[in-house]
Amino acid sequence: MLGLVLLLVCAAATGCGGRATTHHKPGTTHEQASGNTGTLLTADDGAGAGHRLREVPAEGAPEVRLTARPDSEDGWNLQLAVKNFRFTPDSAGGAALPGAGHAHLELDGRKLARLYGPWFHLPAAQVPEGTHTLTVRLYADDHTAWAVSGKPVEGTTPLTATAAAPGQPGGHDHGSTPPEQADRTVTIAVRDGKVSPAPARTELRRGERVALRVTSDRADTLHVHGYDKELALPAGQEATLILTVDRTGLFEVETHESALVLTQLLVR
Repeated sequence: MLGLVLLLVCAAATGCGGRATTHHKPGTTHEQASGNTGTLLTADDGAGAGHRLREVPAEGAPEVRLTARPDSEDGWNLQLAVKNFRFTPDSAGGAALPGAGHAHLELDGRKLARLYGPWFHLPAAQVPEGTHTLTVRLYADDHTAWAVSGKPVEGTTPLTATAAAPGQPGGHDHGSTPPEQADRTVTIAVRDGKVSPAPARTELRRGERVALRVTSDRADTLHVHGYDKELALPAGQEATLILTVDRTGLFEVETHESALVLTQLLVR
């Protein structure tokens, strides 16, 4: 009987080695109930979404360094060199565990994507011409930002986008045929919190390429569940994500900030 009680307590508290629980008592926020790792500060990451800082000692704290290399076909390949940190895409949304989580990528303070690994391809179409600053910041699974001495753990690198000739790395090819063609195109508009046309299922065959063309009246981020693909949605501007659907199933496409379902990709 004692063994059964201990087993039930263990399962309810932590899953006994599984994903950390996200349940919390009434009156507390998700971030305030995500464990006792570090110290939760009142200050936030300054990125506009209000993610609070989670302070940890400098010794053994997560570190990140960002480098950007021009891609031979389009844009740049970004590398995140991390220390005392591991990417944990399978437990995003769970409790804050030491040295674990994901990263956010920002261009001049505007969020472009959430990253779940050390490599990311940044298309040239997402970077306006001129000189910019790229920033990656490390976050815990509960979306608090890892911090040392009151400052977020982050890495930066300068980035310059020029109007290069078509096909040149980092350049923009305005007015010509896009280098990537799609088998299907889904055009969606978001205005005043409503999606047009109304969210429905887009049926695809495995291996097809689908282009998601989205225009939002407010800045947001598009996220394709199951593929962990994200795309920044500038306010009032059309943005396009081209995706090869290489796995079968039902995958939701939604916006991060407004939490709207845009469509469902049904891949057979």
